Amino acid sequence: MTAQQAAGESPRWPQQRQQLAANLNFGAFAKADELKKRIWFTLGALLVYRLGTYIPLPGIDPNIWEQVFRSQAGGILGMFNMFAGGGIHRMAIFALNIMPYISASIIIQLLTTVSPQLEALKKEGEAGRKTLNQYTRYLTVILAAFQSYGIAVGLEGAGNVVSDPGMFFRLSTAITLTGGTMFLMWLGEQITSRGIGNGISLIILSGIVAELPAALANMLELGRQGAMSTGLILVVIIMAVAVIAFIVFMERAQRRLLIQYPKRQVGNKMFEGQSSHLPLKLNTSGVIPPIFASSLLLLPTTVANFNAGSGPEWFQWITTQLGHGRPLFLIMYLALIVFFAFFYTAIVFNPTETADNLKKHGGFIPGIRPGERTAEYIDYVLSRITVLGAIYLAIVCLIPEILISYASVPFYFGGTSLLIVVSVTMDTVAQVQGYLLAHQYEGLIRKSKLRGRRR
Repeated sequence: MTAQQAAGESPRWPQQRQQLAANLNFGAFAKADELKKRIWFTLGALLVYRLGTYIPLPGIDPNIWEQVFRSQAGGILGMFNMFAGGGIHRMAIFALNIMPYISASIIIQLLTTVSPQLEALKKEGEAGRKTLNQYTRYLTVILAAFQSYGIAVGLEGAGNVVSDPGMFFRLSTAITLTGGTMFLMWLGEQITSRGIGNGISLIILSGIVAELPAALANMLELGRQGAMSTGLILVVIIMAVAVIAFIVFMERAQRRLLIQYPKRQVGNKMFEGQSSHLPLKLNTSGVIPPIFASSLLLLPTTVANFNAGSGPEWFQWITTQLGHGRPLFLIMYLALIVFFAFFYTAIVFNPTETADNLKKHGGFIPGIRPGERTAEYIDYVLSRITVLGAIYLAIVCLIPEILISYASVPFYFGGTSLLIVVSVTMDTVAQVQGYLLAHQYEGLIRKSKLRGRRR
């Protein structure tokens, strides 16, 4: 008896799955009404987000802010402007974007590893998840309020950007930017539940993709002016294509651990043991390590630029050495990416919890005792594939970083932006394929029922 028969499945189902996957085309898409509604809802929500990035904050002189932004575009402002879809460049109501929500989510995940109360909530299932999401929303409001107030104070100190500085401007800016972040958080949740794909990721993706044409036009303009050679532009384009292909290959890479289930008896029948796999992604941490590493390294440079070189000498020396392409910057960037790759993987994947779940359901890894030894083995394998994942992230992020520093290539052609675009696109396409497969399964079930009635 096969594993499919033991699970109550027909032996022909794997072949039917392959046939269904091969037959996914525009004809199948046209018949999937539910999928089309979800896609249209997602596109409409992203259009609302893009319109919000063009609504400026009140009390800002856009011409003066344009000059200030261009002087700081190589620092953390330029990187966050990439994530905000140009919202910081235009100082729009969505300038904070969804970053406070992401920071709050990461903080809550960190706290679940050190707080017994939060860890208990995490294990409660759906009810605990809803409570943790509510805590994340509260923390998002607090972080967004602090960051927006800091932006207001920074705008007042950046020359004559603010036409009427004072407490009213600070409060109105803090309320506007915090409200924009909360609206985007709600919009992302609506996309996740009523649209297609992960709403938060799609908001970041749409911001990056929307600015890509302008970044490409700027690079071509630099080539026309002679600031960049034609050969270098071709190298950048070829490198971007190669990096995308490399990201797709590595993001799909998995280490599959064989899981065996023992024989079981149902009534008078004895069913053979089944086998499955525990997939461990090569890059479990995702895009978090490059984002965190870039933020930490670019922060001192941005602070020094705002102070116009008035800080102590040691601080000025550090900020100089942390400039793009400097050896210290590249070494620190590499070290932080590796550190956050291991750190975040340890947060999102718990080998002990996975081993306990396998033990509860009777599963085991052949040759490894269930329980503690299984957890140690999973941790052993995960640590070694995380080394490869960290090396992969370092290669993807460091090579474009060198081009950004020496050839004035825009941030949008960097490894972090390409990693976000490719990863989110792959996840969204996988969900679309899942809906199409489900729709075709429903069609097969209806046909089988009709045939049964005719007989």
